[in-house]
Amino acid sequence: ETHDLLRTTEPCFRALCCKGPPPARPEYDLVCIGLTGSGKTSLLSKLCSESAENVVSTTGFSIKAVPFQNAILNVKELGGADNIRKYWSRYYQGSQGVIFVLDSASSEDDLETARNELHSALQHPQLCTLPFLILANHQDKPAARSVQEVKKYFELEPLARGKRWILQPCSLDDMEALKDSFSQLINLLEEKDHEAVRM
Repeated sequence: ETHDLLRTTEPCFRALCCKGPPPARPEYDLVCIGLTGSGKTSLLSKLCSESAENVVSTTGFSIKAVPFQNAILNVKELGGADNIRKYWSRYYQGSQGVIFVLDSASSEDDLETARNELHSALQHPQLCTLPFLILANHQDKPAARSVQEVKKYFELEPLARGKRWILQPCSLDDMEALKDSFSQLINLLEEKDHEAVRM
């Protein structure tokens, strides 16, 4: 009887002990762009559980590994000053997705500049097929435009038709919503991964 018992438990035991470590979380390389003051650094710092206070504008670029439950995002954040934006495209190579942060409470002039930069990115040969997460930041400010206003002003429907993009409102006050936006982006990245495997 004991012998039978051993025989029946053996496969279960083997299954338990030979399972090995859990599978590694996939890593994705993303580029994060947007004008100076749009809040890129602060948002990424908060996602990494770092303090978003006394954040200094990124002058060149910085890389952060942003951990999520089902993936790790290696985010290359590019400075958004006038004299740096012309070099953005040098850093696009190898990107698997794009995060574009805009200040939804900014002046009309800045909003127009942001729109032009987003249009350039959406049409850039190295980015045009990638998933985009567009974050309308500073929603907690009184002057913030709604997501619908941003969508219309940025002409996203005609421009991004057929592309994978998500437009979401965000602010530092609502980290749950921000994490949810990134979860949606991770889903798009996974989908693109599966398609590449099938091809």
